[in-house]
Amino acid sequence: MTRWVERILKQYGQTVTVEREGRAEDVRAFLQPVRERRESGPEPSAIGGLDGRLWLYLGRAALESGDVVSWEGRRFRVRSGRPHYIGARLSHWRAVLERAREAE
Repeated sequence: MTRWVERILKQYGQTVTVEREGRAEDVRAFLQPVRERRESGPEPSAIGGLDGRLWLYLGRAALESGDVVSWEGRRFRVRSGRPHYIGARLSHWRAVLERAREAE
């Protein structure tokens, strides 16, 4: 029942790297900014713009708070992640990400 999720990810998803506990794994997932009611860019600060937008991850790899996702030179820290099931079978994971700070 959930093979269709894998086919869609394989055909249309992006390759992202999931980092956890010193290991890195390339997986297929959908990654995109969370839509807000108002479109806002980076917030101005004394050191430049800070991108405070949240990002949405949809994929088969489990993500937990504190994991890191890398994609096209950008690093994201997982705020929260949870599994979604169809009946008793795991369909996919959904996670909310924020841009990782350079000092981390």
